[in-house]
Amino acid sequence: MREEHETAQEKTRTVAKALDVLLCFSHSEPELSLTDISERLGIHKSTMHRLLGTLEAKRFVQRDPETGRYRLGTRLLELAFLVMEHNDLQQRARPHLYRLLEECQETVDLSVLDGNSVVYLEVIESPHRVKLAARPGQRLPVHSTASGKALLAFVPPYELERLLPAELTRYTESTLATREALIRDLEAARQQGFAVSFQEHEAGINAVAAPVLDMRGYPIAAVAVAGPAFRLTPERIKEIAPSVKATAEAIARDVGAVAL
Repeated sequence: MREEHETAQEKTRTVAKALDVLLCFSHSEPELSLTDISERLGIHKSTMHRLLGTLEAKRFVQRDPETGRYRLGTRLLELAFLVMEHNDLQQRARPHLYRLLEECQETVDLSVLDGNSVVYLEVIESPHRVKLAARPGQRLPVHSTASGKALLAFVPPYELERLLPAELTRYTESTLATREALIRDLEAARQQGFAVSFQEHEAGINAVAAPVLDMRGYPIAAVAVAGPAFRLTPERIKEIAPSVKATAEAIARDVGAVAL
């Protein structure tokens, strides 16, 4: 009986240690070495190595093969999506997204940042017969999409550096394929509070997006309007950009964040 009690206590301590490891990561320190975590938690390196190995096998952390440093893994994102299905962000965003759809009559979406991709949480299709084909769960690159650029424009510099590869994939003739050009575009997006994409990911598709910012000014999501370039012209985007930005701000207020 005593043995069983000690075994249960040991399991509880192991779970607590695993949670402490995950809590070591933050926006300011998204990547940590084994030594960093071991010293921070006061756990011997050999024990920490086994614990990180278990977390990595379950995809709660992932190890960079080049640097050997650890970051949070994709299993946490999967769990986050389970939460997001019922959390305030999507529930509170939905009525605002429908109002934006009613006003703009183009496809409206809500997305979040996942590494160097954006992932759609909500997609509300345009009533037009010719419209953007998108679906919840779809992933697109950050550097060639309005949503991605709206998110990148407001992440801290160290995170931006980590998210942007040395070479940017060119998807169309309009893709910003150099870091210098993209960073200039992100600076403009940060100044005006919204980002645009003129056929940068897919020929014939334009979009405008604004970030939903938390109380620290960190982008927790992006609201976008996207559609065919022949309807969503630069002039039309200029007209609706204030509404996209206002929608993002309204969602931020509803989830208890601070708007732009």
